[in-house]
Amino acid sequence: MTIPFNKPYATENEQNYVYSALRSGKLSGNNEFAIKVQKYIKDKHNLENVFLVPSGTAALEMGAWLSGLEPGDEVILPSYTFSSTANAVLLTGAKPIFCEIDPLTLNVNIKHIESLITDRTKMLLPIDYAGIPCEIESLINLATKNNLLLMIDAAQSYGSYYKGKACGSFGDLSTFSFHESKNISCGEGGALVVNKKEWVERAHIMQEKGTDRRLVLYGQKSKYHWVDIGSSYLLSDILSAVLLSQMEQEDNIFSLRKKITDAYFKLLKPYQDKRMITITPYDKYDRVNNHAFWIVFDSENNKNEFILRLKDKEIYAYIGYIPLHSSPMGKKLGYEENDLPLTTSISKRIVRLPLYAGLAEEGLDYCLEQIYDIMNSIYSNNE
Repeated sequence: MTIPFNKPYATENEQNYVYSALRSGKLSGNNEFAIKVQKYIKDKHNLENVFLVPSGTAALEMGAWLSGLEPGDEVILPSYTFSSTANAVLLTGAKPIFCEIDPLTLNVNIKHIESLITDRTKMLLPIDYAGIPCEIESLINLATKNNLLLMIDAAQSYGSYYKGKACGSFGDLSTFSFHESKNISCGEGGALVVNKKEWVERAHIMQEKGTDRRLVLYGQKSKYHWVDIGSSYLLSDILSAVLLSQMEQEDNIFSLRKKITDAYFKLLKPYQDKRMITITPYDKYDRVNNHAFWIVFDSENNKNEFILRLKDKEIYAYIGYIPLHSSPMGKKLGYEENDLPLTTSISKRIVRLPLYAGLAEEGLDYCLEQIYDIMNSIYSNNE
């Protein structure tokens, strides 16, 4: 049996909705299915001003431009994130300032962020790693105290909640990804949630290549003009059709994923109790989307052996991010690997386990059995 790291979940309605979109003859963005997706997100999660875009990367870029970042500004973000988070900052001419992570959640380390704030800092840009919300209240307080903008890279946390409010509700801006690796997927897609109401109209202009075309479509003008910077930040209605079919099944998808993470937690907690590993702290949260399950091993050698032995059983795990500060681009920005020692150490010892909804329906028992045998073998040899 082969267990891939990820496999997109297919519902019953993708084909029907895509066919309907094709038959409509309106395949570009902000058409029938995009409007239905926006309504669904508002009704389900109480999120307004949701702009569907071609990717989570596009959402970050649109948000960075919308926030008014410019050369000379600094943005504090974790090094332990995907390159898109930092690239969105660099595209505006601003500079990413990398911070350490919390060893429990792998989200940003609030104390380290506070030490990095200068008179050039304009924005905080945390992520919700593995669907676990970052420390929202502390970040809001820090941003308010220092008159900073707050954009949350919630690429992995669509469907997660923090104290009764959906991820995406917080910050001036939040971004989602609907890439095929995410819980809810349309292959390539994303969303920018604009929580700062005075930015909403400009966001519409930026999404339409910097034009006021939307006013023409609504009959408020007879001609549209180029009025601002922008790009084609629009999700095709064909992909919106796929996205709607996925969202309508999100409760089932999240339930299947929770079955997997609960099984992983039960299996691996005894090893954590013996301080051999640390694992995803989903037990501390009421409503998370179970996006990823990770193990941080006590040594890099044990991590490497674990991955190789899983591969021998045709079970494919993933190592996680290579920290941005120690990457070639990070070094161009003046960073060295030992600048963020905790991030560097964890990145060398982390493994993300296979996690996709279909695994709960087929293959989970096999996966658990093999992980159990491999863990016992590794740690019995070390005792």
